[in-house]
This record gives sequence, C-alpha cells and structure tokens, in this order.
Amino acid sequence: MPDDRTNLENRPSPDALLEHAEREGRGRLRLFLGAAPGVGKTYEMLMAGRARLADGIDVVVGVVETHGRKETQALLDGYEVIPRRQVEYRGRTLDEMDIDAILKRRPQLVLVDELAHTNAPGSRHPKRYLDVQEILAQGIDVYTTLNIQHVESLNDVVAQITRVRVRETVPDSIIDEADDIEVIDLTPDDLIKRLHEGKVYFPNTAQRAIENYFSPGNLTALRELALRRTAQRVDEQLLNHMQSHAIPGPWAAGERVLVCVDQRPGGAARIRYARRLADRLRAPWTALHVDTPRLAGMSEEEKDRLAANLRLAEQLGAEVSTIPGQNIAQDIVRHATANNFTHIVIGRPTRSRWRELIEGSLTYDLIRNAGDISVHVISRTERDTDAASTRVKAAAEQRPFQVWPYFVTTVFVTGALAASSVLDQFFDVRNLASVLLLAVLTSAVTFGLWPALYACFVSALAFNFFFLEPRYTLTIRDPESIVAFAAFLVVAVIASNLTATTRKAAKATMLSGSLIVSV
Repeated sequence: MPDDRTNLENRPSPDALLEHAEREGRGRLRLFLGAAPGVGKTYEMLMAGRARLADGIDVVVGVVETHGRKETQALLDGYEVIPRRQVEYRGRTLDEMDIDAILKRRPQLVLVDELAHTNAPGSRHPKRYLDVQEILAQGIDVYTTLNIQHVESLNDVVAQITRVRVRETVPDSIIDEADDIEVIDLTPDDLIKRLHEGKVYFPNTAQRAIENYFSPGNLTALRELALRRTAQRVDEQLLNHMQSHAIPGPWAAGERVLVCVDQRPGGAARIRYARRLADRLRAPWTALHVDTPRLAGMSEEEKDRLAANLRLAEQLGAEVSTIPGQNIAQDIVRHATANNFTHIVIGRPTRSRWRELIEGSLTYDLIRNAGDISVHVISRTERDTDAASTRVKAAAEQRPFQVWPYFVTTVFVTGALAASSVLDQFFDVRNLASVLLLAVLTSAVTFGLWPALYACFVSALAFNFFFLEPRYTLTIRDPESIVAFAAFLVVAVIASNLTATTRKAAKATMLSGSLIVSV
C-alpha cells in the first residue's frame, strides 16, 4: 500500500497550480530585454511582430519610438498603428499611447515600446507598464521592450556602475510576470560602433554618451546584469513547471545550493563554504533550518549560535528559510527536491560510532536519500571563528532543581483524589482512573515531562491504595484489579509523555519565530 506522504509528494504544487490558474484568461507578455539603448530591442520586436502577422495573427502597434532610425521606421510599413492621443501639459502637446482605442480595437497582439516610460499627468495610469497590465488583463498579448537599467531592484547597482541614476523604473514583478524574455545581446564594440555611425543618437549626443555611459566596461557589466536577470526568471519558470506537473527533481538545468544550518559548532564554516560554492557556480543559494521539537531543549549558547548562523547567512546574501519537521534528513531532501536544488552542504558527523548506531546519522541519511543531488560534507575548519563563539565560552547552563512544580503537581493529584472519593459512590473504578489521569495531563501541560511522570507515580499509588481491592493497602489480589492498575499506569505514562512533547513542540515553534525575527 503506497505511503500517504509519498502520494502527497507526487502531487502538483498547489502554489504552482494557483499561479497557473491566475494566468488563465490573461494575455501573454513577451519582453525584449536589452543591456543598453541601441542594442536593437525595438527592431527585434517589430521583426517578431511581422512573423506573427505572416502567421495570420491580428497585430497592431500601440506605440513605437523610432528615434529617427531609418531601419526601424521602415519596419513600421504594413502595420496598423493605433493613433496616439494628445495630452496638453504646461503649454506643450504630448503624444501618449491610447489605451482606450487599443481595448476597443481588441487585437490579438499589440506592440508597446519603452515599457518604463512615464505617462503625461492626467493619464489613466502614471506609468506605461500599468497600461500594459490592463491590456494583458483583457486577454490581449503584448510585446514590449525594456533596458536592464530600468529594473527597480538593479537601480542602485546600475548607478554604481555607470554613475548615472535612472529615474524611470519598473518593479521586478513585471519581469516575473513575463511569459517569455528575449535578451537582445550586442557586444560592447558593436554597440559603440553603432554609436559612432549615428544609429543610436545624434553625433554630438553620441560622443558624450561614449565618453560617459557607453564605455566598454560599463556595457560589459550591464550585459552581464541582463543575462543574469533573465537566467533567474528562466530558472523560476523551470521550477514552476516542475512543481505544477509534479516532476521529481532535480533537473540540473541550473545550479542551486542549499546549506543546512543548525546550532552545532562549525555552522559558520559551512555557510561560508556554501557562499564560495555558489559564487563559483554563479548560482543562487539558500540557508535552511529544520525546526524540530528538540529546539526547545537547547541551551542559551546553542540558541545564540543558531541565531548568529542564520544572521550570517542572510548577511552573505542567502535566502534564509525555516521549515517544521520531525525527520531532519527526509525533510531536507524533500525541500531540496521540491525546489530543484542541485547541491546540499552539510557538516560531517560529530557523534561517536555507538551513538550513530543507536540514534542514526543525519549526514549518512542525507547521502543515502539525496538521489541525484550532490552532498558536500564539510569538516569544522573554522573552530575559533564561529559567529557565536567569538566571545568567551560560557559555562554549561545549569538548571537548578525546583521543588514547586512537584508541590503543585501533588496538589493536582490530591484534588483529583478528593473528586474521585466523591465520585466513588456513583461510578465504576475505571471511571475514577480517568479523573486521576486528568491530574497527570494537567501536570504535563503545566510543567513538562518530569513532574508529569511524578504525577503518574503518585496517582498510581493513590489509585491502588484507595480504590483497588483490598483497599487501603498496596496489595492487589484480584486479577481484574491488576489489569486495571497496569492499564492506568501505561496510559498515564504514554499520555504524560505525549502531552509534554506537544508542550515542548509549541515552545519550539514560538522560539523559532523569535529567532527568525531576530535575524
């Protein structure tokens, strides 16, 4: 009989299916992305539109800026161009795309140039990308152009490279919503040649641009940004396809690194190794912590080390993720497979051979279950540089024995015993056992495992002394009473253990939330 967990893993991801459902009824967005002005985005968009016209698709031009380029102007011949609307602003007449005319015309495909354009005041939307989103919502496909310097998240990076701050930007969600991205690539030398030939700007403007913005170094860096951002979007599309079709990973079309973070010493070394590995592979990386009930039993030093490791991973550029779990190895492999990670970084075993034989080894379990995922086992090579170990090591946490939980537990049992003595006149002895069991559960919820076990012992003795024949002795003669006593003791121990474990897991969940907030 197949395992229910296996069946769940083989089902499509609900999030991926939801994203696919949200796209139904919308038009498709194709983005022509360039590293800089003049690489030929508008030209390629018009050529692609002509190919669709030849296929019998109803294509119109919403707005195209030719910038006086003859080759681009010639490509407009044969297209139906939607007339622009006139907007008066401060004594000037501005031409803007007429979105109402496009929606009334309802073509199958509309070409919209310069996605980052800011509309004239008084327009329906302040930005052209918002016009495009409205067109897409009506089920009309859109081809559009964009330069990488106009992407909001890269604005600071571009300003640092070129020393020019771009004011018109679009949110990254536009790229994330694109169904297709085509990078229009041109080498820096070819683009600079086009500038000299006057195919991008007028001669006097072109010379200033070459001296400032269009240097070979700047263009190379912008070109790499465009290729990287496109690769990131393609990687997201691949992952979404795998999840929506329940395809087991990993597909090594792109590298992804996952580093396992816990409270053990040496975590900082693993995190730094994962960062170096991700840099070598030019891959995204994630720091993963599996939150188990054991977290509640960690010492303050271990909690500090875990929080510091998560903070270090975030500072080094990782995406930090925390998931609940019970079997750490299976949970890590399940997460890595679902998210198409190709590399897992884990620390070497630290337990003795005897403890590994009894309790198992996380490292070996990961290697056995990883399948096609590469597992990197890292030794503790940075013993003195862990983020949480740079200060003087504190003495082991000593928790003094406290009497009051056991005193309160005795009060719980005494109260249950008094209630049972009253109910003894009306109910069977097995029902009285339930009343005493309630005291055990209350102790487990309030104080944890050891006071609950103490309550089990005291309740069992009281149950035997006061209610099992012969009463007021610890002797049990009736076989039925022996069974009742044994049943009570077993149920009390199991119930107290489960209740204490649940209490511990709840505390671990709250602690995990506080660790995430601190990071």
